[in-house]
Parts: sequence; structure tokens; C-alpha cells
Amino acid sequence: MNNDLLSMMLSFVAGLILGAIFFGGLWWTIRKGLRSPRPAMLFLSSAVLRMSIVVAGFYFVSNGQWQRLLACMAGFIIARLAVTWLTRGKQKEERHASES
Repeated sequence: MNNDLLSMMLSFVAGLILGAIFFGGLWWTIRKGLRSPRPAMLFLSSAVLRMSIVVAGFYFVSNGQWQRLLACMAGFIIARLAVTWLTRGKQKEERHASES
């Protein structure tokens, strides 16, 4: 039983890391893509890379167990909320700085 709990906690942490990579990478891509001379290439390559990392991560973390996949997905969703909250404050700061 103790081993199952540890497995679930590690799966959740892996989901947090995968979510931070995916959504942090998305935020970085959008910021860089607005100033890029070839934004389509940047957006496409970023999307393929981010999705490949996340799908491979989910596959290896789950190890064929739906419970571990569910814990990983919960961490992924929490990471999405965290990245959204963290980057929202930076957008407001940048907007106020450009208005001054």
C-alpha cells in the first residue's frame, strides 16, 4: 500500500513537470513568435516538440496503469492553472509599462 501511494505521488509530480514544460513552452513560444521572422515554423516545431514530450511522458509514467495516468493528468492540469496564474501577472505588468 505504501508503495502505491509513493507511485501516485511521483506520477502527480511528473504531471506537474510535464505541465510546466508544455504550458511554459507555449507561453515562451507565443512571446518569441510575435517577434519572429518565421512564426509559423516556430509555432509548428514548438507544438510538435511539446506534444511529443508530453505524450511520451504520459506513456512512461503510466506504465499501463490508469491510476498513475490519472494522477499524472491531475498534476498536468494543476500545472496549467499555475502557469496561467503566473503568466497573467506578467502580462498586466507589461501592459502597464507600455502605457506609461
